[in-house]
Order: sequence, then C-alpha cells, then structure tokens
Amino acid sequence: MPSAPPPGRTGPWPAPGPDPAGPQPVRKPSEPPPVSGPDPAELPQDRSQAILEAAKQIGALLKRAGHPFALAGSVAVYAHGGSRYLQHDADFAILPDDAEAVAATLREAGLEVRTPPEDWLIKTTCHGQNVDIIFSLAHQPVTREMLDRAHVLPVDSVLMPVLSPTDLIQSLISAFSEHYCDFGSVLPVARAVREKVDWDAVRAACGAEPMPAAFLFLLERLNVIDAREGQP
Repeated sequence: MPSAPPPGRTGPWPAPGPDPAGPQPVRKPSEPPPVSGPDPAELPQDRSQAILEAAKQIGALLKRAGHPFALAGSVAVYAHGGSRYLQHDADFAILPDDAEAVAATLREAGLEVRTPPEDWLIKTTCHGQNVDIIFSLAHQPVTREMLDRAHVLPVDSVLMPVLSPTDLIQSLISAFSEHYCDFGSVLPVARAVREKVDWDAVRAACGAEPMPAAFLFLLERLNVIDAREGQP
C-alpha cells in the first residue's frame, strides 16, 4: 500500500526515484561509519624534501641579506652525511643581536614571523614547514666564534654554512636534563658524525653534567666513541 502524502500535499505520493548522487554503498550494521580525512592530494609527497626546500629558501634569504648564520638541527646532520629522514623542522642559528634584522628580512620576503613564549628563538613557516631561527643553543647564546667554525656545505645543491659537527653534537648533548633526556633521538646523530667530532672538546664543555655524562658513557659502552684514557 502506498504511503500517505505529507501534510499539506495533495495527490499521490511519488515512488522514490534514483539518487542523483548515484548508487550508494551498502554498509552492514556492524560496520563503523566512514571517517573522512584530508585529501591525499593535499598531503606532502615527501616531508623530508619539503623540509629541505624550506631550509634552502631560508638559507638563500639569509645569505643574500648578509646575515651571519649557520644551519643547525637535523638538516645540518644531513648535510654532514647523516640520515635524510627529516620529520621535524629546519633550524638556523643566528647571533642574538641580529634577531630583529633577520625577522625584517623574512617579512620582506613575505614570510610571517612569530615570536613564541621562549625567548631564544623566532619562528616562521616556509613550504608548509616550520622553521626555527635560534639565537641560543642549549641555554648558551650563539656566538660569532661558533658561526666562524661553521662548514660551508651543499644542502641539496645549495651551499650554506652548517654548524660544525662538534658544535652540533655539543648543543644536542648540553640540552639533556632531568626534564628532557631523549638519548634515542641523539644516538643516531652521534653515530653518523662521530668521526668528525672533537669528543674531548665535547667532554670538556658538558661532560661534567650528569645527563650529558651518562650519554657519553653510553656512547663509550656501545663503542661509538673511545673511552677516555685510564677508563676501562
């Protein structure tokens, strides 16, 4: 028996026609509803390459403007021969007194500059990737001497100054504390650049602190670095 027409309507109730959107898949009662997600076309095809592109563009801007700087972080490790698997951001070290001038250079290039609550860096975004412009590494201001020790290396075909392996490792190990002690993230970095690092200088700079000392001991036990003379 045909159903009655809705209130206020006269005439026979038409039979349901085809769905203009086309046939719909039949879902079993036990199946969960489909979950919508981001358009695959909008997802980065290669996150590491996107970070490299961001590093190249920011590095080129800083070079053209004449700002002293050095590439830091995971992209610096890659430049020194480490893994290309980059999953965080691009980092640059600059002098504290140059922060405002660097921020102005980035804004002139059409990039938004953000000042986070931390007082040791500014941030921007390039190619959809976060870029940290740092003027204090492991609670120590970036110095002219540190930037002078940087190595000029190709970063995916673009030459730019890169923190020396010793300064890079020292900045990572010095950051260890009771509140942050992720040995697992720094261990592969130490393995990748171990032959290029002045480990005596690293020990002298931060080996007296308990967490850095523990990491250095771990490197010795894993035969990543040689033990100091007089130690087993």
